[in-house]
Amino acid sequence: MPEYPDTMRAVVLDAPGPPEALHLRTLPVPTPEPGQVLLRVKAFGLNRSELHTRLGLAQGVTFPRVLGIEAVGVVADCPGGELPVGRQVAAMMGGMGRTYDGGYAEYTCVPVSQVIPFTSELDWATLGAIPEMLQTSYGSLTVGLDAQPGQSILIRGGTSSVGMATAILAKQRGMTVLATTRNPAKTAALHKIGVDHTIVDTGEIAPQVREIIPAGVDTALELIGTPTLPDTLRATRIHGVVCFTGMLSNQWTVENFYPIAYLPRGVRLAAYGGDAGDLPADVLQSFLDTVAAGTVTVPVHRLFNLDQIQEAHAYMESDSATGKLVVVL
Repeated sequence: MPEYPDTMRAVVLDAPGPPEALHLRTLPVPTPEPGQVLLRVKAFGLNRSELHTRLGLAQGVTFPRVLGIEAVGVVADCPGGELPVGRQVAAMMGGMGRTYDGGYAEYTCVPVSQVIPFTSELDWATLGAIPEMLQTSYGSLTVGLDAQPGQSILIRGGTSSVGMATAILAKQRGMTVLATTRNPAKTAALHKIGVDHTIVDTGEIAPQVREIIPAGVDTALELIGTPTLPDTLRATRIHGVVCFTGMLSNQWTVENFYPIAYLPRGVRLAAYGGDAGDLPADVLQSFLDTVAAGTVTVPVHRLFNLDQIQEAHAYMESDSATGKLVVVL
């Protein structure tokens, strides 16, 4: 029988509130059933989804809840035998941190379907930044945008972790990348990862985009939300595609939506909300290998430990990060 302790430290949210509503407590280690994996968490990335849950903006959440839509670590137990004990794995999505307890803990129990195995000698801090960020970026490019080599892409919200990961993947595909930031001091970080054109976001950037690409971009990834979506659509060419993936603004609905007035003529609007199944194991492994080879840098902005979860959430809410915030256990 696999051996692991009876109790663990975990971050619990009893009800929506400020960062101080996150409490570090001692809980029983969950017992996995067949079809589930018990993961010994080594690190996890912070995500806006968890901020939305903490603020009471997420639907379908019951409390008290251990937050965390992703985690990386090693298999501690797998009753069905699908994965061996000790295997490196990433877990994400599928209700983690919303309908059942997630990755903000020393152990988390998830369905096998939400787990992706990998092999890497990268440090856990780097590994913790990758799964959800890569899944969202890869899914947005492939499922949401059907992006093709040589096309142009506008990334609205370029200094977010997903924005930076998307820029990296897009450059690997030979795309021309335009990315926005509200902070002029962050443009250097975008150029460092290969962004071709940085744009300081004033809320209306379509004219600047069309100065660079007069017909408009082929593809655009909207990570800010509905406040900037109309302007992103205006920056996109006829038959181009805009994918609505993120809502850094915490605004994601369009009131009184009238498509003919809202959508520019011939511009296509898609959306992406992914799951672990959208990130093939070979894509994750290939990305990790590329990072290990030094040809790609993972945009990790700052590390925290579990005791600093309130500080980490406050920092995420301040929008000060350029890249991913990671908690290492």
